[in-house]
Amino acid sequence: MKRIVFIAFVAVLVTGVRLTSFAQVLEAPPRDGVYDRTVITQVQPIPYPYLREADITWTKRVWRVIDMREKMNQPFYFPETPQNQWKSFMQIILDGMKEGTIQAYSAETDLFLVPLAHKDLMDQLETKQKLHLKRPDNPDIEFDTVISKIFNASDVKQLRVKEDWYFDKQRSVLEVRILGICPMMESFAEDGTTRGYKPLFWIYFPDCRNLFARSEQFNLRNGVAGRLTYDDVFMKRIFSSYVYKEENVYDRQISDYATGVDALLESERAKNKILEFESSLWEY
Repeated sequence: MKRIVFIAFVAVLVTGVRLTSFAQVLEAPPRDGVYDRTVITQVQPIPYPYLREADITWTKRVWRVIDMREKMNQPFYFPETPQNQWKSFMQIILDGMKEGTIQAYSAETDLFLVPLAHKDLMDQLETKQKLHLKRPDNPDIEFDTVISKIFNASDVKQLRVKEDWYFDKQRSVLEVRILGICPMMESFAEDGTTRGYKPLFWIYFPDCRNLFARSEQFNLRNGVAGRLTYDDVFMKRIFSSYVYKEENVYDRQISDYATGVDALLESERAKNKILEFESSLWEY
């Protein structure tokens, strides 16, 4: 009897060791690289300098568009499928909203007034697509149907950026702060023709900096050795963009009064106006 109990005890012990070893294998997969990358998870964004209202002598608000199809902006769009810690910028935003670290606001206004719940927002982003199909049992019979298309991060091709330029006389610097980011998705008519881009929602950039500082963008020069976070990208202005609106008394976009080449020239004029203001501050 004692021998049977001893054998049963040994069998249970061996089984427990095997389960523990199996669990350890699942919890600690092989390292995908030549070293452990732990610094990126500990990065904190550099805090904004303190500003007094009395020290701000000039401001200019502009709205920009970052087109991810441009070569310089392609790291925003890729990878289309997440790979370990490497995700596209839109996928980072979607994951942050799902986890509750990012709050989305209605795209009807860029004043961050109407917060949106994650589930309600995803239901709104789900699109309906009308298809003309043939029946599988009888190809001679055709019918129309409507299918639901789930929103995907790769559907976003452009980003709107709202930012304020200001001159701080206390530190004698001209700086810019990004206030909000709005993903844009291409809109299509029922016949398949494009109808431009529509805004999806706004996020308040200062509240997202902690997440962006721990989210890495692919470095085109140094690879993973040259750590580059999305907070670095926006703070150091490592992106290409064009101005589609500057603050004006009519509150209108450039496309409302200029088209074609004239719109491009007006966008360049809005950007050069800020550079000219900075250069005219100093005389030698």
